[in-house]
Amino acid sequence: MYMVYPYWFRSQFVPIWATSTPDALELMRSSVQGERNDELFYDQLIQLAPNPEQAEVITSIRNDERGHNQMFRQMYRELTGYEVTGVSNEVPEQVTSYTAGLQKAFQGELSAVEKYRKIWFGLPYGVYKDTLYGIILDEQKHAAKYNNLLL
Repeated sequence: MYMVYPYWFRSQFVPIWATSTPDALELMRSSVQGERNDELFYDQLIQLAPNPEQAEVITSIRNDERGHNQMFRQMYRELTGYEVTGVSNEVPEQVTSYTAGLQKAFQGELSAVEKYRKIWFGLPYGVYKDTLYGIILDEQKHAAKYNNLLL
């Protein structure tokens, strides 16, 4: 039997994965570095791709990551009034094997989905949640593309 609860009861519900706004903003700030590291890592994968078609797939993913970096920077600036600082230009670990690199990229995209979901729960409703939802969908799409390249 389906039970309908009064509105006041439903408004008390807090999901176990709820994130505070300050925590979401800190995760967003660190995501700028993560997206930059992904971009640099994917540059290496592009060089190791066995054919132009696979290089093109990874290039499109890398270009999305560049866009995500800019979106995170803009959202952070608009929500806090501050620029993201402390982002390094460190070179990520060297990719020694194309297949191992694809596997690492696949796992990284799945991890990003989990992290960005946490951020999503800490943002106010509206354009910021919508933007982050689009980024999450991109990360899921990237994971699917890397999974396809691994087959």
